[in-house]
Amino acid sequence: MKLENTLPGQPYPLGASVTPNGVNFAVFSRNGTRVILNIFANSDDNDPCESLELDSVANRTGDVWHICIPGLKPGALYLYQVDGPFEPSRGHRFDVHQYLLDPYAKAVTPTSIFHNLPPTYRTPVDKTDVELQESRHYYKFPKCVVIDDKSFDWQGDRPINRPLCDSIIYETHVKGFTAGKGAGVRNPGTYAGLTEKIPYLQHLGITAVELMPVFDFDEYENTNINPRTGDRMKNYWGYSTISFFAPKATYAANKNPGGCVDEFKYMVRELHKAGIEVILDVVFNHTAEGNEHGIALNFRGFENSVYYILVGNHKEYYMNYSGCGNTLNCNHPVVRRMILDCLRYWVLEYHIDGFRFDLASILCRSQEGVLLKFPPLTNAIAEDPVLGKTKIIAEPWDAGGAYQLGGFPGGRWAEWNDRFRDDIRRFWRGDEFVSTGAATRMSGSSDLYTISGRNPSFSINYVTSHDGFTMNDLVSYNHKHNDENGEGSRDGTDSNWSYNHGYEGPTNNPRIERLRNKQMKNFLLTLLVSEGTPMLLGGDEFRRGQEGNNNAYCQDNDISYFDWGIANLNSSLIEFTRRAILFRRKHSVFRRHTFFGGQRPGTPGPDIQWYNADGSTPEWTKLSRFLAYCLFGYGADSKDETSSYDYYIAANTDIKDIMVKIPTPLGQKKWYLVADTSIPGADAIAEDGKEELLREQEHYVIPSNSLIVLVSK
Repeated sequence: MKLENTLPGQPYPLGASVTPNGVNFAVFSRNGTRVILNIFANSDDNDPCESLELDSVANRTGDVWHICIPGLKPGALYLYQVDGPFEPSRGHRFDVHQYLLDPYAKAVTPTSIFHNLPPTYRTPVDKTDVELQESRHYYKFPKCVVIDDKSFDWQGDRPINRPLCDSIIYETHVKGFTAGKGAGVRNPGTYAGLTEKIPYLQHLGITAVELMPVFDFDEYENTNINPRTGDRMKNYWGYSTISFFAPKATYAANKNPGGCVDEFKYMVRELHKAGIEVILDVVFNHTAEGNEHGIALNFRGFENSVYYILVGNHKEYYMNYSGCGNTLNCNHPVVRRMILDCLRYWVLEYHIDGFRFDLASILCRSQEGVLLKFPPLTNAIAEDPVLGKTKIIAEPWDAGGAYQLGGFPGGRWAEWNDRFRDDIRRFWRGDEFVSTGAATRMSGSSDLYTISGRNPSFSINYVTSHDGFTMNDLVSYNHKHNDENGEGSRDGTDSNWSYNHGYEGPTNNPRIERLRNKQMKNFLLTLLVSEGTPMLLGGDEFRRGQEGNNNAYCQDNDISYFDWGIANLNSSLIEFTRRAILFRRKHSVFRRHTFFGGQRPGTPGPDIQWYNADGSTPEWTKLSRFLAYCLFGYGADSKDETSSYDYYIAANTDIKDIMVKIPTPLGQKKWYLVADTSIPGADAIAEDGKEELLREQEHYVIPSNSLIVLVSK
């Protein structure tokens, strides 16, 4: 294949695009002086079968280099090389000897760059590091794969676009969900394996899966050693993206180049058929290229000075607001366009329903790293017409000190609410004088979201997430146990607000086990009756633990994998969770579109009323280890069959039982028992429609560390 047999090509779209004339390639490089496109015959080849050097006139439009190769088919493999100045002090790190992935690659082959890389490997910081210039042969390089986006049969599928207020999110890891013992799937640890587990998700009643990173990354980049086993650790979680447009190839059962694409699409299509949305956890705050000693994979070799925020007058160094070595220059127009192109691509070609943005405050930083009041990127994402119905969820902080909970800029952004997590954990731990905080969180966190004009559903409520203890470990450990991460247990937060209930770790003591099971039901039910959008950590519904590890990012093993044998042992907790989810979905008062205003529309009565145990109005500065309130359904936004019901919810976090005076129900209604978490097993919450009429309508004894829910009808 000779250059004269090619066509000049088009500068848009970027990436490799299948056209009637062949395949069009287009890449951005402003300061590059030569661009070479390499075509490979096989994924394991080190040398290309053809190398095409692009003409700086015929094959360049502005800062975009492009070429069209007639006759080239989907499945073709390719890499780039780019020449230009190597002047790190000016931000330039071009190296024509280095293979580079296309930043817009739609799939890459499942080859690890880092697996055979020497632990001492580093790239040159300046021109004096001559011995490091010829370094590309230290490692194998994956290949980009040409993908035909129009070949998959979606069978008429479209994104579901369920309102956020009606969502129940289930955060999980594609591999870990089915890689563990007893998963009962043909293809464990894959997209296909997750697809096989859809009936379980349907049975549980969740409405959306939030998948931890699936943009392609290299799990072997972690060089830490497990001090107990001597094994090299991995980057299991995947918060270190290599290719933003490519699904992770090693998560596919189909190992053919590009086979991950159709397998991922099939998974999404089948989840949608089951009524389950797909939200992706995306990492636009940094990349796997690391700091000044990192490795060039794509962005660094094409235009380092554009893609990253560099240090003022010392551009050989990287600003590090991510805690991972570098920070993407998100509000540079070129990078901003790439991020928008990426989000649109996943919505249009993969029918993705939403995105959760890791360390999202970095998206709000200027090209100098300063937090912006009106960031162009977050506003563009919120206002983009293609993304108009897509859920956008921010983790509203970063590792550089930014904390924007309640005020994340851009209009329609939802946010992970870590205040909910901490206040509810402390409340159920039995801390003194935290009832006010718990009340604020359970009623929707109006203190955080009213000022920005958002409603309760913009608060993504969670008690546990991938980052920290699982719920089982939250009630089983007083301290983190991260020794096996190879970091001397310095990693992971020390602020866990956990309690082991008398013994550190697993125990056969039946009293402690009963307490732990009850506390888990308290956490789960509190989450599901609170205003806001609930998110469950996958496996919490059957007490999945991580041996007290609260930062299992590197544990690609049974510590992180779902053990489905444990699910069988704790089937009653699964059933409790299923009933609690169904209760929330059937009762609209827990899915309000507005904050409580103090009065039911069109009536003289309140929409929410708070109580002491004796039925009086609480004095909030003195209220401790108890919380009780009524929700009045008449006048709630949704006029479903339950909209006229009223609800009494009371929590006793003390070590003593409490006799409470129940308020008189309105009209001629009677109180029925929905839930009492002190009752063993799944019967702690009634099956739908089988709530029992209370014999005693004026008083109820709430056992210690218990939550009750009553409904009047």
